[in-house]
Amino acid sequence: MKRQRGEGKVGCLVSLLLLGVLGAAAFKAVPIYYGNSELVDACGFIASGASRKPVEVLEREVKEKARSLGVTEVLTDKTALRITKAGSGESGTCTITLRYVQVIDFYGVYQWPLTTEKRITKPIFENIN
Repeated sequence: MKRQRGEGKVGCLVSLLLLGVLGAAAFKAVPIYYGNSELVDACGFIASGASRKPVEVLEREVKEKARSLGVTEVLTDKTALRITKAGSGESGTCTITLRYVQVIDFYGVYQWPLTTEKRITKPIFENIN
């Protein structure tokens, strides 16, 4: 009878290598995806409270949030951010449009473009009692 020891050293090493590569990729990608998601959520919150603020103040708030999250594309590209307020009387809408591309660099091996095209529209109610 032949005996088999059942060792799987090669499979274990390949699994550990694959796990390490996935961990390194997540280390690069997760902060960029998280910052992008947080900026979109913050724009929704900023648009909700836009009733008595001019567009310049709203733009400054969005850019400050982008700076704190490390989304530099909003700060450098003139077409990345557009804010409009529309309406008459006591109600209207505030629309924040984000359109930019972030590049995730995976250690010089591969670059993944993350495209963000979001349009956030929130109603503005000035005289709510």
